[in-house]
Amino acid sequence: MNGGSRRSGGFDRAVPNLPSRDFARTEAFYGAFGFGRVFRDEGWMILARGGVQLEFFPAPGLDPYSSSAMCTVRVGDVDELYSAIRASGVLEATHGMPRAHPVRRQDWGLRAGFLIDPDGRQLTLIEQPPEE
Repeated sequence: MNGGSRRSGGFDRAVPNLPSRDFARTEAFYGAFGFGRVFRDEGWMILARGGVQLEFFPAPGLDPYSSSAMCTVRVGDVDELYSAIRASGVLEATHGMPRAHPVRRQDWGLRAGFLIDPDGRQLTLIEQPPEE
């Protein structure tokens, strides 16, 4: 089912805006598993990997241990993304940052894993099944 507007030419989308304590550190972390810079100045940064785009704003006072920033990343091959994250050195763990939680079938039906990045942001990595 597609709830998007036909008039938009397929460009309707929402992009998460996430806090970053340090743009250079955020860019290096995400760059290690395939995100590249689309835009960066002192007040905004955009990183992309394929069709996934993340946008960041400066938040130098962010406490990563009390951060509630999160987003969902839906991809066709969650195993490939998770493998790239792990290959970049992110450990599977239940505490600490950064850390990864393995991909598994969730109680709500889809396969998903989780990434907690160095700023305490949680990215839910969901395998998006093809539309029928």
